[in-house]
Amino acid sequence: MPPRRDFYEILGVPRGASQDEIQRAYRKLARDNHPDVNKDPAAEDRFKEASEAYSVLSDPATRRRYDAFGADFRQVPEDVDPETWARARGRRAGQGRAGRAGTAGFGEGFGGGFGQDVDLEDLLGGIFGGRGGRAGRSWGPVPGADQEAEIELTVEEAYHGGRRSLVLGDSRRLDVEIPAGVTNGQRIRLAGQGGRGGDGAPAGDLYLIVRIAPHPRYRVEGRDIYVHLLVTPWEAALGAPVVVETPGGEAKVKVPAGTSSGRRLRLRGRGMPGARGKPGDLYAEVRIMVPPQLSEEERRLFEQLAAVSTFDPRRR
Repeated sequence: MPPRRDFYEILGVPRGASQDEIQRAYRKLARDNHPDVNKDPAAEDRFKEASEAYSVLSDPATRRRYDAFGADFRQVPEDVDPETWARARGRRAGQGRAGRAGTAGFGEGFGGGFGQDVDLEDLLGGIFGGRGGRAGRSWGPVPGADQEAEIELTVEEAYHGGRRSLVLGDSRRLDVEIPAGVTNGQRIRLAGQGGRGGDGAPAGDLYLIVRIAPHPRYRVEGRDIYVHLLVTPWEAALGAPVVVETPGGEAKVKVPAGTSSGRRLRLRGRGMPGARGKPGDLYAEVRIMVPPQLSEEERRLFEQLAAVSTFDPRRR
């Protein structure tokens, strides 16, 4: 079996990387290699590999054990001293290279595994005078690490909420309940759906990070929604009630007389719903539209207006 790659190498970060650097590296790899996005047959393996590396390095306690014991960190008892463990590995490796009958050395570096005839419990018993697993000592449970994944939603999905089905990197399919009014960057916690625990320990949690996809009509900032309100020149000049589309359905907005392009009209409470607080607002941004082709009567009336009007928007 080929040696396993180092988790830091998989994520492309140095061993002294911060948690933020590890998280950013994982998110980029997850986006680039998610099976729903990347159809390369090898992408799914890279996605799973990155997810495993992140599940270990994102948890400070598990990361410390990995830094101390490398690929063996899941097998080493909690109270083992890293220096003692390293000396034992070196001693066993030397014996293996010397051709000691019935044994095989450890692999080199973090990627190495146990030789086929090496008994970990025998090794621990030799170090601790028989206090290893054969003496009835428990190695102790290792809780699963929390994990993160991104979920992309349309503005309408984020507004209304509902159920979504998604496939994780380990091929698990989950049906997720999306709360109404989630915002960009919000985390949805799925208890017990993260990394698996060892020796009967509970699994970690999975956090879904919401990403709201760009929309042809709406722009979302926090809980506020912005939409273009297209009006005619006479509606802008004279004022008029105008229908505006919102994610929650149609709404009427009163365009005041003398409105120019760029003016924002606020509809209170018509933005993203608030699960525990007040909802956001919807801002209708006025855009004055001119008929692309004028009828003879329209042209006559516009010419008549041009002849009598003294308004000059370029004069201040």
